Amino acid sequence: MLWVNVMGKSSKRFAALAEKLDREQRYPLDRALDLVKECATAKFDETIEVAIQLGVNPGKGEETVRGTVSLPHGTGRTRRVVVFAKGEAATAAEEAGADRVGGEELVEEIDKGWDEFDILVAAADMMRTVGRLGKKLGPRMPNKKAGTIAVTPEEMQRVVKELKAGRVEFKMDRQAGLHVPIGRASFDKQQLEENLGVLLDAIVRARPAAAKGRYIVSIALSSTMGPGIMLDVDEALTRAAA
Repeated sequence: MLWVNVMGKSSKRFAALAEKLDREQRYPLDRALDLVKECATAKFDETIEVAIQLGVNPGKGEETVRGTVSLPHGTGRTRRVVVFAKGEAATAAEEAGADRVGGEELVEEIDKGWDEFDILVAAADMMRTVGRLGKKLGPRMPNKKAGTIAVTPEEMQRVVKELKAGRVEFKMDRQAGLHVPIGRASFDKQQLEENLGVLLDAIVRARPAAAKGRYIVSIALSSTMGPGIMLDVDEALTRAAA
């Protein structure tokens, strides 16, 4: 009964927030940022996320969109970065702020169920050992395309620093959509706009050569507990490119 009451209150709250919006409107970025912050009324610092629909064919490998980008103001969340490395690479990871660094013993612990991490990074020479975790970790495995495999100690240090500072990955889903956090409700509008601009620029640059027609079809902002707010795509892209 308690669950029903809580859900009822949540539904009423969401409906009240949704009434502020015109579902047919494509808002200019400045107004959309005002609205997304107004709709973040939960008792915690809600994540602000952007949802982007791409005009590509998700069934064609050559039209896959994926990449990483460092947001200038981070995401507002400090991620637990765990690294598979030995020797100089391990030292570099520790100096860069990795939450934990280990070799075969770390592989064993994760194989037995330890999962107190948000993202995994590996030195290239550890991948043969780490590979046994493939079925258990799935998409959380260190991956070249995600930029989470480092060849040199210098690269390891850079990767860990970027991840701790707010580097995010964008990866198209099966419906050709991208969902990426760009900050928190506590961020000011300029911080959110700058993070979004850097992200949009990276996505535009990641456009597959095989893609035809309109590339970015729609853009929507939302907070964790709030409704989606549709943006004027052309205006948002123009501001991102400025």
